[in-house]
Amino acid sequence: MDMAADQAGAPRVLPADEAIAADATQLSEQLRVMRDRLFPPAAQKTLRTFSSGEAARLIGVSDGYLRQLSIAGEGPQPETGVGGRRFYSLADINALRHYLADQARAKGNLSKARSYVKWRNPEQEHLQVIAVTNFKGGSGKTTTSAHMAQHLALSGYRVLAVDLDPQASLSALFGYQPEIDLSGNDTLYGAIRYDEERRPLSDIIRKTYFDGLDIVPGNLELHEFEHTTPRMLAERGPGSTPDDFFFARIQGALASVADDYDVVVIDCPPQLGFLTLSALCASTSVIVTVHPQMLDVASMSQFLYMTADLLSVVRSAGGTLNFDFLRYLVTRYEPNDGPQTQIVGFLRSQFGSRVLTAPMVKSTAISDAGLTKQTLYEVGRDNFTRSTYDRAMEALTSVNDEIETLIEEAWGRNEAGDGA
Repeated sequence: MDMAADQAGAPRVLPADEAIAADATQLSEQLRVMRDRLFPPAAQKTLRTFSSGEAARLIGVSDGYLRQLSIAGEGPQPETGVGGRRFYSLADINALRHYLADQARAKGNLSKARSYVKWRNPEQEHLQVIAVTNFKGGSGKTTTSAHMAQHLALSGYRVLAVDLDPQASLSALFGYQPEIDLSGNDTLYGAIRYDEERRPLSDIIRKTYFDGLDIVPGNLELHEFEHTTPRMLAERGPGSTPDDFFFARIQGALASVADDYDVVVIDCPPQLGFLTLSALCASTSVIVTVHPQMLDVASMSQFLYMTADLLSVVRSAGGTLNFDFLRYLVTRYEPNDGPQTQIVGFLRSQFGSRVLTAPMVKSTAISDAGLTKQTLYEVGRDNFTRSTYDRAMEALTSVNDEIETLIEEAWGRNEAGDGA
């Protein structure tokens, strides 16, 4: 048992709750110290700038063309470093996208303008809400959510990331320490609660250091939705409408900010509770992360059974369940591991094209970036062995490009110029 000295100097045994609370306080303080050291002086994360070559690839033009724009003084001007090297912030890159789109529209080239600014047309293209979920922790769910949201923001979409996991790992990746940076009612729970303290979601959303990417952070108060929903179900009167039900709460909250975003990425908790069910009912698409181990696949089987049963009940109560796509993403994949390769083959034989073609490989680059609460998109290539970085980035880009293609297909952008 943990010991502490009382006023007389004699050791005493701490009750379990006090011992755990003391550990929590000590750990939280050390995490704050680490954050202050990693991100001084304001203890806030910032996104690195991008070289002209990186900026050109993100925009979809040549580096030479960007150089011509810079020399001519056209469009947003980059920061110039040693030797005349040009560096662009993500805000600069997005401003350039809009500048080039305006130029293309002036020439009547609407499809080209669409390639620069990918924002959805709200009259023709619905808000895409992607739930990333699994019943079992450790499947790479949060890592997938963070990299997907950042990839879409880097590609020029307006993105909202929603941390629905009370453990708040996604929030930590974006630089938030929940017990320090959030007070009460600062999570999605504040916008979906049943009492008079409910707040507009627009008041809860926070900007991030990624231009075009906002976040709804999470913390332990999300558990309250699991506790209050059974009581509300028991008290529900005969005059209740589907909009009053728990499964419509997240959908309604997101609808209130839909005009500001193209894609919402929801990092669901690793259990099938009311939060996850409400997120699935709000979703237009679902990504299920799968670690290719037999125990994980067996766990996923139970997750799918339970999900189907519960969603059937929700549908019979008036919930809408129409997914544009449902895909299984193989995560933490080791191509040289024979048993893993067999399991991936087994999954593809069962689900066919519903398993994403590109798996996310297990990489020390992603793990090492996570040590400083960063993603692979945030760290430069020079921080790693280049082959390790390139291999991880290639896999990451393949996965997210595939998901981006599914989003555009759901919007009907298959044909050139469609949706412009």
